[in-house]
Amino acid sequence: MMDTAVDGEGLADFLRGRRESLQPEDVGLRRGARRRATGLRREEVAELCDMSADYLARLERGSGSQPSQQMAAAIARGLRLTPDERDHLFLLCGHRLQTRRLREAHISPGLLRVMDRLQDTPAQIVGTVGETLQQTPPAVALLGDETRHTGPARSALYRWFTDPTARHRYLPDDHHLHSRVYVAVLRASATAQGPGSPAASLVADLQHNEEFAELWNRHEVGLRWSNAKRFVHPEVGRIDLYCQTLLDPDQGQSLLIFTATPGTESHDKLALLTVLGADTFAGSCHTCGILGAERLWV
Repeated sequence: MMDTAVDGEGLADFLRGRRESLQPEDVGLRRGARRRATGLRREEVAELCDMSADYLARLERGSGSQPSQQMAAAIARGLRLTPDERDHLFLLCGHRLQTRRLREAHISPGLLRVMDRLQDTPAQIVGTVGETLQQTPPAVALLGDETRHTGPARSALYRWFTDPTARHRYLPDDHHLHSRVYVAVLRASATAQGPGSPAASLVADLQHNEEFAELWNRHEVGLRWSNAKRFVHPEVGRIDLYCQTLLDPDQGQSLLIFTATPGTESHDKLALLTVLGADTFAGSCHTCGILGAERLWV
């Protein structure tokens, strides 16, 4: 279906209404004592949507250029829109058809609200085939920027079998078990989602990999990870964490939260990573990954 012209007036009213209805606490911001704005400031929303405040101002006046599908998706995420509100926004922007990738990348607003309150904790939201959709700064410090990947490499499972660096932050003794569990979980997800699904496409993409093909032919099912995760960080060394999961079955997404036992060396190391931040520990890594639809990748 062809796109249509942007509904400038309708889009302006919708954006202003959503901005004014959001409160700082809704997006993890502090409410200053001198705040006078009814809802969020335009600059705050612009930062959440990864756009300039000037462009947002033009959209709210009904004079901005048509947002691309990618920009509309960023606005939907920044404004914490529900799936129905997201679809309405795309129509206002003149986009009658969203790509499957953009629909799948839309993050559950409920998970985002929880994540907004975890900015001092390693946490990230993962999609249906193990693709990291959003991370807190401590998660980037711990795991690297996992949102930067494109194509099949967006999936942690795909990287596990195709990129040797994806295994560097796990103990070598754990690698084979991780491989077996990954394949077992992917089999369950591909069976549940059926032909043509993201999981089925991932299976096809990995069939050329010798290790994956050998494990796939074993037909193992029902394997699970422990909540305990043993990482090897390039700067602080081994760090033992627990991975707790909050699920959104409607979106097929999960929020992963990493914690350490207080009083342990790992707890001190995690605190150090959180304080120093992602800029100090740049680089990529592999995380514990999930297939949200199967809720098994933890």
